[in-house]
Amino acid sequence: MAAAPVWSVDPRTGNPREQVAVEATAEEVDRAVRAAHAVRGALADRTVRAAFLRTAADLLAEAQDRIVETADAETALGPVRLTGELARTAAQLRAFAEVVDEGAYLDIHIDHEDGSRTPPWPDLRRYKIPLGVVAVYAASNFPLAFSVPGGDTASALAAGCPVVVKAHPDHPATSALCASILRTAASRNGLPEDVVSVLHGFDAGVELVKHPLISAAGFTGSIRGGRALFDAAAARPTPIPFHGELGSLNPVVVTEAAAAERGEQIGAGLGGSMTMGTGQFCTKPGFVFAPSGEAGDRLLKSLTETVGATGAGTMLDHRMRDAFVKGVAERAALPDVETPVTPGAGDEHTVSAGFLTVPARRLAEQGPHDALLEECFGPVTVVARYDSPDEITAVLSRLPGNLTATLQIATEEADGSAAGLLGELTPVAGRVLVNGWPTGVAVAPAQHHGGPYPATTSTSTSVGATAIERWLRPVSYQSTPEALLPPELREDNPQGLPRRVDGRRA
Repeated sequence: MAAAPVWSVDPRTGNPREQVAVEATAEEVDRAVRAAHAVRGALADRTVRAAFLRTAADLLAEAQDRIVETADAETALGPVRLTGELARTAAQLRAFAEVVDEGAYLDIHIDHEDGSRTPPWPDLRRYKIPLGVVAVYAASNFPLAFSVPGGDTASALAAGCPVVVKAHPDHPATSALCASILRTAASRNGLPEDVVSVLHGFDAGVELVKHPLISAAGFTGSIRGGRALFDAAAARPTPIPFHGELGSLNPVVVTEAAAAERGEQIGAGLGGSMTMGTGQFCTKPGFVFAPSGEAGDRLLKSLTETVGATGAGTMLDHRMRDAFVKGVAERAALPDVETPVTPGAGDEHTVSAGFLTVPARRLAEQGPHDALLEECFGPVTVVARYDSPDEITAVLSRLPGNLTATLQIATEEADGSAAGLLGELTPVAGRVLVNGWPTGVAVAPAQHHGGPYPATTSTSTSVGATAIERWLRPVSYQSTPEALLPPELREDNPQGLPRRVDGRRA
């Protein structure tokens, strides 16, 4: 049987643009993984790895016009958004080059022999080594920053792991172009091109996570798809770590005092955040607690004006568009649900933004309204009107895990009186914001982009310097002669790496 073609499709029309590739067979998956495994030693030199990452960033920036044009043609995300995303992608690569240069990620500990301890200590030296070949599953909504050249790839390469990427079907041409650039960057630094490769096709993704030479996987996508791959990774004869980002509601709590102080501002900010990128950000605020009464009414009036003025938008593909239209219609039909701005179909290719309201008490117990506590991908949010703080507590206790949780407070509540609400939000999310909006994830050392399941399948982050930790494992050497030790663990520290010696930072 001939391999199925892989087409680049224009989401604005639904029409095919060009055939980019064919879906990889099981044999081709095997060859790609084995090729990556064979060259893993080439990434051992930290200096070369850092130079490779910087070259990749430079080449992506040089190809900006072509990349943005290609990505826009098959995602409809627009040149402005994609130019910013490309800059972020290049910055991620450079940031991980700095992480590699600095070397703290190796987490080096040296404890010298000490016979006075009870029990006695032998000489122990610990650091972290790369896991091996990493499978990366690209995201639909970030064709650059969370796809072929994105954070999973950058952090895995920084750790010294070759990468095999399963391209997302929504942007195959962008994936092929970026893969070519990364492979060129590898070659320019004396590395084999097979340290990065790309495969296409659903079956290829399944084969990839099952391959015995794959040592870990990173995924960004749906709960259904991510959970299936997570289960496959766990069911292997040798299970592997699977770091999946699956879905998030990103709740927002607006206190009554905050609504009274600046309800109009909060409504406008919420409208801008939930419609950004046609509501296709993983951090979109999809569920909001707003007080009943006059202050909450003013917030909703502002939200209505902002969302009502938002034009129709194109989603990443027609399958997602259809799922959005169906999903919001089902939610809007529930008892006591109102639609101040009705979300749904724009025309046959677009969607219109909107939001739903529901009394918070409807969500305090299990029932048909549970659908409102599930992510709906696209430009919609649910506003739960509460009569008392107890209703917030009752509903928060039923929420699934999230990437973010936001608390909107009044100036007077910054004195610590809102600490209780902040404490209630902390267990349900990986990043907690106060008086901000969750869309936009800074690539910073202190960032955490993850959260309790189903936001992610592990406790790790996929953004920021510590994302590298996903692709490493610790190993200790005991009573090992100096000449046999890795250079990073030798007494004279020839590379000048940060480390802790006998419990003290050296």
